[in-house]
Amino acid sequence: MAEPAGRTVAAGLRPGLQALRRKDADALRGDLVGGLTVAAYLVPQVMAYAVLAGLPPVTGLWAAVGALVLYPFLGTSRLLSVGPESTTAILTAVAVGPLAAGDPARYAALAAGLALAVSVVCALGRLARLGFLADLLSRPVLVGYMAGIAVIMIVGQLGPLTGVQVDGDGPLGELRSLVTGLGGTHLPTLVLSLATLTLLFVGARVAPRLPIPLITVLLAAAAITLLGPTATGIATVGPVPAGLPVPGPPRLGLTDYTSLIGPALGVSVVAFTDVVLTGRAFTGRSHDAPDPDRELLALAGTNIASGMLAGFPVSSSGSRTALAKATGARTQLHSLVALVVVVTVLLVGGDVLQALPRAALGALVVYAAVQLVYVAEFRRIAAFRRSELLLSLATVAAVLGLGVLYGVLVAVGLSVLDLVRRIARPHVAALGFAPGVAGMHDLSDLPGTQPVPGLVVHRYDAPLFFANAEDFRRSVHRAVAEAAETAPVRWVVLDLEAVTELDLTAADALIAVARELAEDGIVLAAARAKRELVADLEAGAVLEAVDAARLYPTIPTAVAAFHAETDPPSAGGAAT
Repeated sequence: MAEPAGRTVAAGLRPGLQALRRKDADALRGDLVGGLTVAAYLVPQVMAYAVLAGLPPVTGLWAAVGALVLYPFLGTSRLLSVGPESTTAILTAVAVGPLAAGDPARYAALAAGLALAVSVVCALGRLARLGFLADLLSRPVLVGYMAGIAVIMIVGQLGPLTGVQVDGDGPLGELRSLVTGLGGTHLPTLVLSLATLTLLFVGARVAPRLPIPLITVLLAAAAITLLGPTATGIATVGPVPAGLPVPGPPRLGLTDYTSLIGPALGVSVVAFTDVVLTGRAFTGRSHDAPDPDRELLALAGTNIASGMLAGFPVSSSGSRTALAKATGARTQLHSLVALVVVVTVLLVGGDVLQALPRAALGALVVYAAVQLVYVAEFRRIAAFRRSELLLSLATVAAVLGLGVLYGVLVAVGLSVLDLVRRIARPHVAALGFAPGVAGMHDLSDLPGTQPVPGLVVHRYDAPLFFANAEDFRRSVHRAVAEAAETAPVRWVVLDLEAVTELDLTAADALIAVARELAEDGIVLAAARAKRELVADLEAGAVLEAVDAARLYPTIPTAVAAFHAETDPPSAGGAAT
């Protein structure tokens, strides 16, 4: 089906531009207020994420500018706020740190190069139409992944929060370093950190509609300005370059870009999944949901812009998107309003920015990290199925034990393995008749359900493929053996309604089942096979082992054929 024209270019911005032409005051007011509010939240947040990425705070604003310029024209979500985000920030730090060898200039160049590499990966993904990959991460895996990211974020800010010099490889190493250096805690820094965290959490609860992060860091900056950083000894952001950097690619060689391919794949998976899932979460109607393939293109564009402006990889922000919706934003016009504010801050707000305490930005990162731990979701997962809770906890362990980049791959792998596990060992049912209820039903579903003597109606609730072909084969023989305990089995009818796919391995298993049953004098028939499946059965030579005349359109016709062929003739010579 062809995409509607409104979904191809500026899909999220188009309604806002139409409201502007119509002079729709209500719609425009919502986007104006939403954009101003999002900008007030975004400015300190993206500066904190730049610090999390290991870069100067102003880098976060540069990266935000590129995303805010391009996403409204390329994206398909009306509300999604795209720009620096915690997960891509920490992935940047993990990927770039070992390659930079302690050189700040090289570090910044590699971070910008990583954004460009991510854009290439996303563009190739769009060309290959890989948007369906957004569905590979299950909810339990995502919940576990975000919790692991949150722990890494919090541990990574313990140094700025306490004034202790924290080193170490991974969260455990950093925790050991902190414990060893606790004697060097800088008390004013710790007090400011605790005060900032208190204001953030209490303010968000008491006045959720106010830009609490902006108010909090401005108060912290005001305190440092009044007391003087020299007197307090609290580290601040320091001098901030005025204006925007001159657009251009980072000075990197081919070898550098080659080393960024692996990290770029990991960042792309996380960024893309985050964009699609966040966009879906804030969509009111299904036809307004983000188009995954178009979002890959939007990510490619926004990351090119970020890399050319000396930024780092960008994704979407759930907190900023929620704030936009809560304050009345309706379209991507609110992102353009936020863009104007960010550019204004860069041009004239340098004095305020340089007074921001790094401890306050660290507290803001911790505040954001706590929002990523969905305790209620862990409880819901545990109540639903223990195996899914174990999957979620395994993802947390993978992220913490193997690192973020490998944690991403493990998370994807666990999702796929969980899917394969479910399909490889699906529900299997033998069907029979229940008193007073029409149709055939699982023998274990309704009281009094009884099989037809001599007939096994077998239902396998999954597509048939290499991972479950042998399980299917065993399940048929198991059903025959169980039925044979009460009456000799003469027919087996396969209910194929749930079998939507068939590969060659499964076709061979079906052939083997047909031959094995024939050796025991049992007829194999099938019912409710869809036209596409019948074509696969023919292509796989299954119909050479199973008589095509024994493919029945419904279960009742198959049962009737069984009775017609196996019931003894009545006294009048007619079959019963």
